[in-house]
Amino acid sequence: MQQQKTRTIGDKLFLVIKGLFMGAANKVPGVSGGIVAFVGGFYEEFIYSLQKVNLKAFKLLFNGRFKSFIRYINGTFLGLLITGMLISYFSVSRLLDYFLERKELYVWAAFFGMIIGSIYYISKDFKDWNKKTIPAGIIGLLIGISISFLNPAKENDNLFFIFFCGVISVSGMTLPGLSGSFILILIGNYVLLLVDSVNSLYFTISELIQGDFSFVNNPSRLKTLKILAIFTLGSATGLVTLSHFLGYLLKHHKKITTAVIIGFITGSLGVLWPWKKTIYKTDIDGNFLLDSNGDTIILNYQRYLPNLGNMETWGAIFFIIFGIFVLLSLDWYGKNRNEIQKTRANR
Repeated sequence: MQQQKTRTIGDKLFLVIKGLFMGAANKVPGVSGGIVAFVGGFYEEFIYSLQKVNLKAFKLLFNGRFKSFIRYINGTFLGLLITGMLISYFSVSRLLDYFLERKELYVWAAFFGMIIGSIYYISKDFKDWNKKTIPAGIIGLLIGISISFLNPAKENDNLFFIFFCGVISVSGMTLPGLSGSFILILIGNYVLLLVDSVNSLYFTISELIQGDFSFVNNPSRLKTLKILAIFTLGSATGLVTLSHFLGYLLKHHKKITTAVIIGFITGSLGVLWPWKKTIYKTDIDGNFLLDSNGDTIILNYQRYLPNLGNMETWGAIFFIIFGIFVLLSLDWYGKNRNEIQKTRANR
């Protein structure tokens, strides 16, 4: 794993940019932040760094050995990546929300193209297709397709289930091709956990800043905050446990794991199919239900074939090509950067 001391200013800046892309990808239901890490060439370092968040790390932290703690968990790497994700939440993610509301087809088309480009990017260097990896790839493909067409469940606020949701939600960061946001939609808790609970926290912090502690007498608010706390605990648990599991697989079964990931990402194209109609949640009278932001609640998507006689269809096809071009450009940039670094090293 690349050591922190070898990173240049350019490397650090590029890590923040990668964090921006990861944060934006995690925001969109159907897109995985993990795929950004995989294509960006830092997936293994990301997983192995998360593995270091263990008992030894906490001992270093509680004993006041902060420098050793940062060095042990590859803190510079994780810190820069998380910084990029946080910046993304208040910038790129907001921009995505804007375009999803006004040009939804083109946004899905661009992401669809980027996933196609990602599949090519990952597959072109994978030369280990054999009697073990081919079945693994097919299994990954079938799982990805199956998830694409599942029907969502009803909302469930049982705390054990909320903890499980937390574990699942971080899958988008650690498993390329698996969108944590989309999984939360399927299991019925996207609005409860990523809208209502987050809003409750925001309102509570705002009130505390103003010296208002009235929320302690609000049973509904306290319940939502408890749900958020359990969800956060589940997310942290999932992040650490999944990273250890994936780290083991990458170390001992890298070829099979890569084959499953390639298949899974290919299967996930069904989630990102641009031509789809959004189905919103309604009450028994057919009225749209709203979340705590006043937005309509997504239930699922109804996919259809494009009309080639429609100019909007050709606009979407352009954005698919654009998405593929973006990934191929990243591939070219990465190769060019490596060549420059090799040339400097040989001088």
